Amino acid sequence: MTDVLFYHLTETRLEDALPALLEKSLERGWKVGVEMRDPGRCERLDQHLWSYRDDSFLAHGTDSGERPEAQPILLSLSADNPNGATVRFYIDGAVPDLPLTYERVVFVFDGHDQAELETARGEWKRLKGEGHALTYWQQNNQGRWEKKA
Repeated sequence: MTDVLFYHLTETRLEDALPALLEKSLERGWKVGVEMRDPGRCERLDQHLWSYRDDSFLAHGTDSGERPEAQPILLSLSADNPNGATVRFYIDGAVPDLPLTYERVVFVFDGHDQAELETARGEWKRLKGEGHALTYWQQNNQGRWEKKA
């Protein structure tokens, strides 16, 4: 069964938190897909992952770019999985097609965005009802992740 994790942003923006989560996935040898709804967000995130830190970048591509199948991290506006990702991140209220076919599914949602919060709650309830193992992480006041459930 797929491991499902929920990351509740309360102290930082997605752009601040997502790179570290993606780095950890790559360190574990996983290929990653990041699905979102907003083309503008995809473009901004594409640029951000190249320059989010002075001493590092995350090799990645977009589903509209060259050779999406070769990308270790693929930013996508669709449910397709051309890079063979085993981990899928859902951001901006994107939700998975069913059934879950990944080793790990990660929802990252902004706790200050009511629509994203409601979507995450709905997915938690639905996936728990299907018997998936769910883990919920929330940021503390310092922006570090604390396991809450």
